[in-house]
Amino acid sequence: MHGPHNRQGHLWLLAGTGEGPGLASALLQQGWRVSVSVVTPAAAAAYRQLSLSHVWVGPLADVAAIRHRLATQRIDRVVDATHPFATLISRQLVEACGASKGCLVRFERRLEPIAPAAAAQLHMIDNVQFLRAERLLLALGARHLSAVVAALPAPPPQLFARVLPTPAGLRQARAAGIPPEQLALLRPLHSLAPAGSSGALELALCRRWQITDVLCRQSGGVSERCWHRVAEALGLRLWLLRRPAPPAGVSVVHSVEALLAALA
Repeated sequence: MHGPHNRQGHLWLLAGTGEGPGLASALLQQGWRVSVSVVTPAAAAAYRQLSLSHVWVGPLADVAAIRHRLATQRIDRVVDATHPFATLISRQLVEACGASKGCLVRFERRLEPIAPAAAAQLHMIDNVQFLRAERLLLALGARHLSAVVAALPAPPPQLFARVLPTPAGLRQARAAGIPPEQLALLRPLHSLAPAGSSGALELALCRRWQITDVLCRQSGGVSERCWHRVAEALGLRLWLLRRPAPPAGVSVVHSVEALLAALA
C-alpha cells in the first residue's frame, strides 16, 4: 500500500446499499478519492450520483485478487463496511493488507438495543439447532435459506420466507423447499417507512400468515430494527442469530464521525 501524501489519498470502500452511499459521500467531502466495490449491478446504481473514481461490481475471487487491486490501483486506505455476516471477505481483507493492517478500518452497524418489554420474546442463538417454532418466518436472505432449513430440528415448523423479488431469490427460496404461497417477494428497505415506523408491510405479512416466530440475523440497521418492532407489536418470538465477531487486530468503528477520525 502507499501512504497518502495528502487528503487526495485513494480510499477503497467495500459496502452495500445501506450505509455505503452515505459513507462514500462523507469520505468524498473529506477530500478522499473514493472507489467502491459492490456485489451486484443493482447495488452499483445506489452510487450513481456520487463522483467516485471507480465502482467495481462483482465478488472478489480471493486474497490474491485483493492484493492485485491494492497494488495496481494504488490504494492508500481500505474501509470494510460489508455485511456483518460476510465474514469471508473481511478475513480476506485482513490477510491481503498484511503488515499494513493500520490501513484497514472496519465499519459496523451498532448493535440494536433491546427494549425491556421485548426481552422475554427475544432468543439469541448461534445456530438453529435448538430453535422451536410453530409458524416461522425466515427473514435471512434467500441464499441462506437452504442451509438454515436443513439445520432446523425435526419436526420442522411450518416455514414462510421473505426474499428479494429477483429470479435468483425466487430460485433459492424454492430450492429450500418453501411453497410459493408461503413466499413474499419484497425489497426490505423499500417496504420500511421512515425511522420511527414499525414496517407496515412486515406487520401485515405476519398477521396474514399468523406468524408465531421470526428468524433474522443480528445485523443491525433498519431491517433488524423493524423485526424488533414487529415482534414487540404482535407478541412474536424473535430468534436472532448472533453477529460474528470482527477479525482480530482490526480497528472497528460504528459511526461516520468515528470512521473519519480513524482515517485522519
